[in-house]
Amino acid sequence: MTEAQEPRVRPPRHRVRPPRHRVVVLALDGVIPFELGIPQRIFGRARNAAGDRLYEVVTCSVRPPGPVRTDADFAILVEHGPEALATADTLVISASYELGPVYEDGRLTEELAAALAHLRPGTRLVSICTGSYVLAAAGWLDGRPATTHWASADHFQELFPRIKVDADVLFIDDGDVLTSAGVAAGVDLCLHLVRRDHGTAVANEVARRTVVPPHRDGGQAQYIQRPFPEPQLATTTVARAWALGRLHEPIQLRDMAEQEAMSVRTFTRRFREEVGVSPGQWLTRQRVERARHLLESSELSVDQVARDAGFGTAQSMRQHLQAALGVTPTAYRRTFRATDTRHGL
Repeated sequence: MTEAQEPRVRPPRHRVRPPRHRVVVLALDGVIPFELGIPQRIFGRARNAAGDRLYEVVTCSVRPPGPVRTDADFAILVEHGPEALATADTLVISASYELGPVYEDGRLTEELAAALAHLRPGTRLVSICTGSYVLAAAGWLDGRPATTHWASADHFQELFPRIKVDADVLFIDDGDVLTSAGVAAGVDLCLHLVRRDHGTAVANEVARRTVVPPHRDGGQAQYIQRPFPEPQLATTTVARAWALGRLHEPIQLRDMAEQEAMSVRTFTRRFREEVGVSPGQWLTRQRVERARHLLESSELSVDQVARDAGFGTAQSMRQHLQAALGVTPTAYRRTFRATDTRHGL
């Protein structure tokens, strides 16, 4: 075999992995361990179809690396100081019971202000529960809608009158600044961000691994007087499961009530007590989620997606997606196809 005939050996092709979105979590003294761990649990589990992690999660303190007190009977050892904030694409501030002047007077301490000064312009800002006090004291919520734990909402509004406080929701997405209500609402907000960044399929897989509901809409009430029905009363679980199995069909309120052998009036009252929204609002949200999933993961036309999601017509679906997401079905699909290309899916 001549030199010209010798087979060429191609070098192995290496898939180029895009840089991970960096989430930096700020741990303040008095931090609540459960809420501090939420970002790592949610963002840290998010992967694309190739199995690559989509986020890098780093926890830091306002001081050099070392122990940080929690509200429990143990401290945590934080390995990064405030300089880590300069690397954040998203900053998450978890709740603390020792906010001092931030909570009492609405002002940052010198130490906290110096730490936050490391942030780059354009960093996405997120708070969980009373972490919103830090965003507010820094002036980042002025003139914006925001939420916090319902028990602190009145105090929060009084301390920061320029903020449009909504105490009746799980979380608020105001684009580059997002705030959540207390405790488990932080899970909902982080899942919402994964869904916003990478689509329904990725967020649903994270939820499945975390064993939490894949989606609770931000507008759902954060505090329901009677979240669980009394033992002797029937629930609306069967009706919801029945409806989810036939979203592509016309569903009337009386049809759902019949699944529970209730009158429409009783069913509607019981449904709102359990879920926090009306049956009609809940049904629309499920159809929006179904449409999002199909737009992201299928090649169905917009008309077919509208029929399969139960909207009937593309125009009806367009109106509902525009109201819920602020984009048209075509623009939504284009966005996530572009995301898939960027992340090598």
